[in-house]
Amino acid sequence: MENVMQEVLIDKLVVNMGVGESGIRLNNGEKILKEITGQTPVRTISKRTRQPFNIKKGESIGCKVTLRKERAENFLRNALAIHENMISDYQFDETGGFSFGIEEHTDFEGMEYDPDIGIFGMDVSVSLRRRGYRVARRKQNRRKIPARHKVTREDAMKFLEDVFGVTIVEWE
Repeated sequence: MENVMQEVLIDKLVVNMGVGESGIRLNNGEKILKEITGQTPVRTISKRTRQPFNIKKGESIGCKVTLRKERAENFLRNALAIHENMISDYQFDETGGFSFGIEEHTDFEGMEYDPDIGIFGMDVSVSLRRRGYRVARRKQNRRKIPARHKVTREDAMKFLEDVFGVTIVEWE
């Protein structure tokens, strides 16, 4: 690529595990997420009370980890390998981000099933950017990013195909 500013990069990767309840199950989920990602997870809190699901407002019901740079890239390679390097085109949004789910934590290398812990699934959301996005986020002299510089859906698909060797499957 001739222009370095047009290069697509991984901004961040968020791994979210919604457990649905606090207590032992949430602690087990946090332990698994820490083992898989190598980072300490942060708890997510419910925004509303949901009586049918026995969830109260302000209760911890899940955990998440935000990965950046090399950690994000390494985790993404492992997570895509679980999906056999295939992603459907409907999993991409218009701003160049994409998400997919992993059904069982035991699919990761080195993770084994423990009947005391159970099986946990997780969602992986990836946000892509180009160099220069800091201009829109800085405090002083903030500017808008022009449309031609924003990552599009097609850019994200091409990035995954070129860098990670992912096959994009058209969904009907």
